[in-house]
Amino acid sequence: MYQAKTWGRELYERFTVFMDRFHVAGWRRWCFVEPLSEGLTLGNGGLLLLLALAILAFRETSDDDWLKKSELAVTFLDRYGNELGSRGIRHNDAIPLDQFPDHLIKATLATEDRRFYEHFGIDFPGLFRAMLTNARAGGVVQGGSSISQQLAKNLFLSNERTIERKVKEAFLALWLEVRLPKNEILKLYLDRAYLGGGTFGVDAAAQFYFNKSARDVNLAEAAMLAGLFKAPSRFAPHINLPAARARANVVLDNLVEAGFMTEGQVFGARRNPATAVDRRDERSPNYYLDWAFDEMKKLADTLPKSVHERVFVVRLALDVDLQKHAEQALENSLRQYGREYKAKQGAAVLMDIDGAVRAMVGGRDYSESQFNRATDAMRQPGSSFKPYVYATALMNGFKPTSVVVDSPVCIGNWCPKNYGGGHAGAMTLTQAITRSINVIPVKLSIALGNGNPKVGRAKIRETARKAGIRTPLPDTPSMPIGADEVTVLDHTGGYTMFPNLGKAMAPHAVLEVRSGAGELIWRWDRDGKKPVQVITPQVAMDMNMMMSKVVEEGTARRAILDGIRSAGKTGTTNAYRDAWFVGFTGNMVCGVWFGNDDYTVMHQMTGGSLPAMTWHEIMAYAHQGIELKPIPGLGPQAPSARPAVAEGKKDGEAPASRPNSVLTKRGADALVRVERLMDDATRELATRAEPTKASDNATARPQGTVASASPQQPPGQSRGD
Repeated sequence: MYQAKTWGRELYERFTVFMDRFHVAGWRRWCFVEPLSEGLTLGNGGLLLLLALAILAFRETSDDDWLKKSELAVTFLDRYGNELGSRGIRHNDAIPLDQFPDHLIKATLATEDRRFYEHFGIDFPGLFRAMLTNARAGGVVQGGSSISQQLAKNLFLSNERTIERKVKEAFLALWLEVRLPKNEILKLYLDRAYLGGGTFGVDAAAQFYFNKSARDVNLAEAAMLAGLFKAPSRFAPHINLPAARARANVVLDNLVEAGFMTEGQVFGARRNPATAVDRRDERSPNYYLDWAFDEMKKLADTLPKSVHERVFVVRLALDVDLQKHAEQALENSLRQYGREYKAKQGAAVLMDIDGAVRAMVGGRDYSESQFNRATDAMRQPGSSFKPYVYATALMNGFKPTSVVVDSPVCIGNWCPKNYGGGHAGAMTLTQAITRSINVIPVKLSIALGNGNPKVGRAKIRETARKAGIRTPLPDTPSMPIGADEVTVLDHTGGYTMFPNLGKAMAPHAVLEVRSGAGELIWRWDRDGKKPVQVITPQVAMDMNMMMSKVVEEGTARRAILDGIRSAGKTGTTNAYRDAWFVGFTGNMVCGVWFGNDDYTVMHQMTGGSLPAMTWHEIMAYAHQGIELKPIPGLGPQAPSARPAVAEGKKDGEAPASRPNSVLTKRGADALVRVERLMDDATRELATRAEPTKASDNATARPQGTVASASPQQPPGQSRGD
């Protein structure tokens, strides 16, 4: 040990003497040595960080069959078997790269990645050029991602704009460059990129926009297709042809600037821009199909392991006629009253009482905004949340006739107020929900917890959860009066427990799934989620009776359906940011919401005004020509007429003060009678003017002939006079 110590000291001294030869002092040390040393230290740390990030990125490639495995591709049919559209990506090798037109490939490279065949996955000169251009423009006008990076995003990552995704994208681009040749990367990019209109890949886009194969597109059409890679929703020619042509002109400029073509070669394409197929009348229920595809993606992971193919044919619960009518009803309401109420958006969900969604409106215009307000927007339900509170109370010993007192109450420093101010004193639970008193649900939450409102709110939350509300529902004192956010789909589905004698049905789009070969793989009635018993049948019938009073005597009188019993609840939030009506019959459940995406206040819109009127418009059409089923606990007799204007109220939610814009059946019958009289008068005048043909015209219209239908009568359905 002594010898080792001696040798070690001697070696250290020799090393010190050797290193002294390289000693640098003065300005050389501070200008060169120290920065180099710090740079090496930081560089090593950066390399370790990059290695850690690379490991996260390469985990996305854990599937060894990532290249051969096709993405989920679904063809959707409506409930009657008619094809609606498709979603997903089917890996298409039908057109080899060498069969794509040369001008299509050049247009893509000139616009998306001019140095594609020169870089190794990341184009640093192109990245710096894009950063400089964006800095000069004061915004993002040019992207710096290479084709390899964009393909990596399409294959492995999502579209979220985060630094983590960009780092993963860079590493995966390098990984792709090592694993695949350049031509195969380009071919995959041309086949997998989304190009609007529900199409993936240039061949599908060429078929959709121009009714021809990608092999046959001319230069003008190729420029328009290449322009879609950047923003397909904004530049889709079937939505905005001028914007698509302007973008195609930019692509032609890029071809000349990159040196791929001369100005003379692109001159003809500038003078004769491409014209897309007019598909304005081919409006697909895109909000519904997006939601159904998300549901199908979750379902595909649960299918038997024997199902290897990722191509499916799915029959949906969608009714195309009801879908179109719901879209039209929502749009008509906003066009007629939107400016006056300062409302710009709305959403609606219509489903059978078994949860099968027949129609879904996620917004006014899918081409302007693909955000589905029926499934993704979290909005306060207001008083329409109160049925969960009253149902919980009935489950815990209260009765519809139980007397409660509307008087001041506070939880901490929060004291709820009724809509009209003041308090109404003693009343039954039925009267409280009919008049939409705010204080009573808060008092019930206290009573349900035996004085502890937290315990009472926990019971209410459990009821809402079992009914199908999946949003967080944080524990706040104002939760019983609808301050916590829900989605239109969940909230409408939660109401299915009332006409189903307490059993909540899961909202669903998919009725059956078949393989590409037609083999039945999955069926909702056999393999779907089973009903959940949330409340007892007696409580459900009591709630049906109480909620029918809301429609017949309370805040939702504009929702009364002639000859059909209905029940539901209105909802209006603070400052009129949200207005709801969710209601049901013995056949269907429907929820309607109006508001603004930016949460700006509306002008005194309540749930009993436009939402109830739109609900009536949708449900009246949906119940034509079907066998009417009674609501459990209610008699079959329904009110024969709807009042034009609801009476004023002092408490609860304010009633609508605007006359109903929907033509009633009685009004429609009157118009038909007037039309018949006018037809008879016209024939009589024609008979007098042509006496020589009197014998031919003497045979008037047969007695059984039905006059022209009123504008509200759907095609294919007759009206009983």
